[in-house]
Amino acid sequence: MRALTVILLFALFGNISIGQTLYKSDKNISVGAKQYESYSKVLKDKRVAVVGNHTSMVDSVHLVDWLLAKDVNIVSVFAPEHGFRGKADAGEKVESGKDVKTGLPIVSLYGSHKKPTPADLENIDVVIFDIQDVGARFYTYISTMTYVMEACAENDKKMVILDRPNPNGFYVDGPMLDPKYKSFVGMLPIPVVHGVTVGELARMINGEGWLEGGVKCDITISKCEGYTHNDIYILPVKPSPNLPNLNSILLYPSLCFFEGTDVSVGRGTDTPFEVFGHPNMSLGSHVFVPKPNEGSKHPKHEGVPCVGWDLTEFGGKNVQEKKHLVMEYMVNAYREFPSKETFFLKNGFINKLAGTDAMQKQIEAGLSADQIRASWELDLVAYKRMRHTYLLYPDFE
Repeated sequence: MRALTVILLFALFGNISIGQTLYKSDKNISVGAKQYESYSKVLKDKRVAVVGNHTSMVDSVHLVDWLLAKDVNIVSVFAPEHGFRGKADAGEKVESGKDVKTGLPIVSLYGSHKKPTPADLENIDVVIFDIQDVGARFYTYISTMTYVMEACAENDKKMVILDRPNPNGFYVDGPMLDPKYKSFVGMLPIPVVHGVTVGELARMINGEGWLEGGVKCDITISKCEGYTHNDIYILPVKPSPNLPNLNSILLYPSLCFFEGTDVSVGRGTDTPFEVFGHPNMSLGSHVFVPKPNEGSKHPKHEGVPCVGWDLTEFGGKNVQEKKHLVMEYMVNAYREFPSKETFFLKNGFINKLAGTDAMQKQIEAGLSADQIRASWELDLVAYKRMRHTYLLYPDFE
């Protein structure tokens, strides 16, 4: 049975590794927040706001508590998607309020209020950004950073970016964003897998003049120590409710395209972004039933058995070895889907995720995964050349 499974997987998805251990960095990597001496002078005698969430940790202590213990004058907190404590669903409204532990006011930067207003910044001198990204253009924390940079530039505020490693920073791939499809899940003209840390991306945003009106943000970046783009970084805290482990994080850039389709990626299960399936799909033999949980209150196909593929054993390792998006998942799912006209959601969300309408058209036209990836190559060559200018760490090989 296992041999048959391997043959089927090979036929559908190409050369893969079954049951192999993920490559992980065993180096001692220290995040930018810990390098306090590199940014402490910027905070001295200043009124400080923190853009942070549950990933803003210095070892086992939250950055806000850690800085308050150093007598940094923190006056407010800005919360991104999923909230300051990281409990909200993707896309769920995040309320402003007060942090229960510190009493600091929390301003939500999600929903209709994605960019700090002049009033939000009126009594602030410096804004700190410290959130763990996962290296995909549609992961909205980098959109929040872009808006905060723009607001700081427009209101003459200093910004400190505490850098963190990119767990998908070992490759670059995917279509570039067409400005026509710019949205909160794709604000910048970069590929889906951009291959930079948030600090490097901030340098790119400034250097390429991507903020509204070409304004520049006055930034100080506290670099990580010991990190290179060859490293596979194990996140000490899950970055959002539906990315619970390294395997899901590595698969996320490839599987997130399914969010623009009628196919489930396992939200409402114990293995979100490690499985995919549909109630009426014959591709694969893995069965899962999405049910409401902390990470998804109303999952797609709630309570209905979905049939598809379990990628928990080989998915992340496959991405690590290929160093590109595994488009075979989408291509083969569409090919085997019983009702082609209902595969893509009518709201066109796939085009926002891909940053272009070309991917949907290519899949519908029957192009192979290799042909789709080849269509990105010229844009990626130009992007990689530009990207190299802004790197803070040794590049991947």
